[in-house]
Amino acid sequence: MTDAAVPTTSADRWLRFEGLSNIRDVGGLPLVGGGYTRTGVLLRSESLDHVTPADVRQLVDGLGLRLVLDLRTNREIAERGETELARAGVETVQFSFIPESDRELPEVGDDVHPMVANYLGYLRDRGPNVVGAVRRLATSEGAALVHCAAGKDRTGTLVAMVLDAVGVEREAVVEDYALSATKIEAMFRRWTSLSGEEMPGPEEIDRHSPRAIAMEQVLATLDERDGGAAAWLQANGLTDDELDALRNRLV
Repeated sequence: MTDAAVPTTSADRWLRFEGLSNIRDVGGLPLVGGGYTRTGVLLRSESLDHVTPADVRQLVDGLGLRLVLDLRTNREIAERGETELARAGVETVQFSFIPESDRELPEVGDDVHPMVANYLGYLRDRGPNVVGAVRRLATSEGAALVHCAAGKDRTGTLVAMVLDAVGVEREAVVEDYALSATKIEAMFRRWTSLSGEEMPGPEEIDRHSPRAIAMEQVLATLDERDGGAAAWLQANGLTDDELDALRNRLV
């Protein structure tokens, strides 16, 4: 596992696995005032349902993975079953970000506002779980990986909160969030090849792609309403020591 603070391009942060498409390291991102986030500390990905034995070896032995933060619901987890990583003994902790019932998107005329409403809804409806996931990350050792289903919405929100809280430049936070858009088609190809369903068309794929403006609006709302992501986390239970520990791990 690398424990360096060096700049990276988006291409550098992508990781190659047999059973994963949307997995990357959030190391190498620029900090306000100078410096970079550490590599080899926080990974983000889609669901781990299809990791192979070779993937497990690469994650555990190669990258030093010790903790998985699973943001899915009980229903989602029950449908998919235990992952190869869990069977390999990697600690997995669930922090569901949405109610067990399906969340319906508000009826609006574009794709951005439903995303903003959903992301702020995670903080409103599952605030203790959001803080709990950040706390667990701050106090863990070794590499940690956070995922949901596609690794773009719930995972994107948590990672953006963490990056903003430790002082990553706003443009880089938003860029990391939006980067998952480049992997939506690859994830659909994997899912449909396994299920036998038809590949959706370009419009449907685009509808599921993260929009940079959505995360810009979420973070701007936190700035105006709460004083930023770090202030929101502290107002909802994260201690000064835990915030310092988070920064020490990632910066």
